[in-house]
Amino acid sequence: MIRAVVFDADDTLVDIRAAVRAGLEAVHGRTGIDVDELRADASAHWRRTPELPARQIRIAALNETLTRHGRAAELDEITEVFFAARYAHSRPFPEVPALLDELSRDYTLGYATNANSRADLCGLGGRFAFEIYALTNGVPKKPDPAFFHEVVRLAGVAADEVVYVGDDYEHDVAGGQRAGVRTVWLNKTGTRVSGVTQIERLTDLPGALAEADRLSLTGDAETL
Repeated sequence: MIRAVVFDADDTLVDIRAAVRAGLEAVHGRTGIDVDELRADASAHWRRTPELPARQIRIAALNETLTRHGRAAELDEITEVFFAARYAHSRPFPEVPALLDELSRDYTLGYATNANSRADLCGLGGRFAFEIYALTNGVPKKPDPAFFHEVVRLAGVAADEVVYVGDDYEHDVAGGQRAGVRTVWLNKTGTRVSGVTQIERLTDLPGALAEADRLSLTGDAETL
């Protein structure tokens, strides 16, 4: 039986794309540097150093862009500009509050992310029994199994009673499965993968969880 449902943050519960866009536009407004240039530098740093903390990656990318324009001395100021706008626009997707209200009646809810979308800064404060932010308190980033072991520990139930929900197949789904955690893939790619429980919309999650419990009680095969 499923007892705990734990969520990834960015692009699962939190509309991170709109938030980052607002941050980059704020930097453009202060510096005149093109948003596409800022975004390209950030993407390059995420590819080169994905193991670093998310905030550190963002600062390194801003430093590279500002240095190119001879404005490296402004790094601290521009970093604050970016993050102030980014968090001011960090909000859950519209369907999320009602979904969490519904699920909280039947499950322990958790929030576990590789990035820096803190629940209390993204309109989700007080919603979860526990929160995990990778690279704090010795917790590695997904897809390291130790990340999911910490999810299970804080959920306080057996690994097979936890479902982890996320939008990234390798980090959230394959990583969770390797750690013995049941997973649901919020699949926004339009491409189906066999042997994986997947939903196209978060609003489909309660039904997927209920069906998984029904199948487990009847002894039928299940993919979750």
